[in-house]
Amino acid sequence: MKYIDEYRNGDLAQQIAQRIAEEAQPSRQYNFMEFCGGHTHAISRYGVLELLPPNVRMIHGPGCPVCVLPIGRVDMAIALALEHQVILCTYGDTLRVPASNNLSLLKAKARGGDIRMVYSPADALKLAQDNPDRDVVFFAIGFETTTPPTALVIRQAHELGVKNFSVMCSHVLTPPAIRAILDGADQGHTAQIDGFVGPAHVSIVIGSEPYARFAAEYQKPVVIAGFEPLDVLQAIRMLVTQVNEERAEVENEFIRAVTPQGNATAQDLMAQVFELRDSFEWRGLGSMPYSALRICDTYRAFDAEHRFALAYHTVPDNKACECGAILRGVKTPSECKIFGTVCTPENPVGSCMVSSEGACAAHYTYGRFRDIAVTSA
Repeated sequence: MKYIDEYRNGDLAQQIAQRIAEEAQPSRQYNFMEFCGGHTHAISRYGVLELLPPNVRMIHGPGCPVCVLPIGRVDMAIALALEHQVILCTYGDTLRVPASNNLSLLKAKARGGDIRMVYSPADALKLAQDNPDRDVVFFAIGFETTTPPTALVIRQAHELGVKNFSVMCSHVLTPPAIRAILDGADQGHTAQIDGFVGPAHVSIVIGSEPYARFAAEYQKPVVIAGFEPLDVLQAIRMLVTQVNEERAEVENEFIRAVTPQGNATAQDLMAQVFELRDSFEWRGLGSMPYSALRICDTYRAFDAEHRFALAYHTVPDNKACECGAILRGVKTPSECKIFGTVCTPENPVGSCMVSSEGACAAHYTYGRFRDIAVTSA
């Protein structure tokens, strides 16, 4: 398939890997964070780590939308289904995120909650139109990639006068998370990073320009990359070059999809419907100011938190789970004591084991056997 197969060419991958090995200075350690969960999945799936020299280390970031969803937000969604008796709609992976009291949305469904998986917020709006006697709530999660479709459906519900539809908005923003990672490194709360592989789909929406402030202020290079293995390898090589040359710039490897300004139509739509929250709690990163979105006053009638008077309560993660530390880049999945034993994709204890973009799920599927020491007889 054009624009797919050529970015998975094994010979080219070996050539790029060879260039990385030649350019990486043996006396230097390179610590790069792939912010996006899509890159984490690609790195594990295609064996990118095996192609890198030992002194080029990739660190998982907090860019998996399911992973950063805190327990308290899932508890709110469960309350909507079980206490307020709404039809709750959300994406498939969200159903399996562990919540309080050994619950998840999937388990709440088994207890009688009317909880349904949808492929888009438009599906939830259609369900509300088909069931005018029931309140339908769409549990919206994700970064800037999934925010425009939510904004569009809220505006459509307003224009159509659909009174029984609302959205529980948990959309979060990429730039504040990057800033939190960089600020936390000084206090030892997050990993020390030499550069970032910037997200692909998010950057299609917001463009490459928003990363310039981080590159300049923190002197950390950012290379935006696509999700194919050659995209990731080329981005790593570009980061190695910048570090060697003591540059800290924003470079765009994903030029076939990302522009400096991004998608202006999507940005305008988001600005019409949403506004910044004063504060929002992220799993692993804690509460961060202006790091998430809420529905603005114009469309407040479609805000489920307002309509059902929902209150957020912080809930600590399972003490045995290292998901928070993994999202901060200070631990790897294999350093969690319950990884692959108590915590598996079939029985996730932490959110990092739920989505295929989660670091633990990706490592469990593609990388856990690398951890097994091979001894000769």
